[in-house]
Order: sequence, then structure tokens, then C-alpha cells
Amino acid sequence: MKGKLKFILPLIALVLLGGAYKTVLAKPKDEPEPKVHGIVYVLPKEFLLNLADNQYAKLTVALVLPEDEPVAAEHEGAAAPEDWGTLPQEAVIRSVVTDTLTGIRAQRLISPSGRERLKAKLLKKIKKQSDVPVKEVLLTDVAVQ
Repeated sequence: MKGKLKFILPLIALVLLGGAYKTVLAKPKDEPEPKVHGIVYVLPKEFLLNLADNQYAKLTVALVLPEDEPVAAEHEGAAAPEDWGTLPQEAVIRSVVTDTLTGIRAQRLISPSGRERLKAKLLKKIKKQSDVPVKEVLLTDVAVQ
């Protein structure tokens, strides 16, 4: 019996020390870096746009905004249409998107490189024509016919 105790007591002490290290002394795991820095606001009403060559596109646009950006509209004027969102300058954003994408060739929306250039162009125009602090423009649910 004493022979078994010589092996069991050190084993129990080792397990207890390992558990104490794991819960108290071990460095906590770092949280992974987020891939999106900000909040994603999806404009609720989709776009239906005329393209070149008698084609059209149906798409949804989302904006990456800073974490602290309020997305609730402060009602200082005419109310927005019922199916619009709560972004204060949503009408300006919608106008920029419509004006920029209407009449373009379908290939620019279909190809990934074309979409990237269009998103950069939209971002630049939104920053120039509105006060919304947009970090990135996302084109989601793109359909061209």
C-alpha cells in the first residue's frame, strides 16, 4: 500500500499543479484580429439599374461604417420612403450609386476586377458628395441580365 502511495501522491500533485497553471498562470489567448473594422450597413432597398446594350442589373449595396457611426436617421425634413433604411444621408448614397452604375457595360459588374474598380469609384464619390464616413463599399447580390 505504501508503495502505491509513493506513485499516486506525486501524480495527484502533478495534475493539480498542471490545472493551476492552466487556469491561473497561463497567458490568455489573444482574440484574432477582426477582418472587418466597423459595422456593415446594408441599404435595405435593392437597386435595379439600366446598363449598356439593353441589359440591366439588380444589386444590393452595403457600406462599412466606423463602429461609432449612428445609423438611425435624425428626422430633420421630409421622411424617407417606407422601404428605405435609417442612414441619415441614404438618399445621397442611393443617388451616387445610381448615377455611377447606370449605363455601364455589364462586364464591369460581372468581372471581379471590374467590381473592385467600381467599388473604389463609388467610395470616392460617396466621400466627396456626402458626410457619411464610409470606409468601404460592398456590392452584394449582383445579378445582370
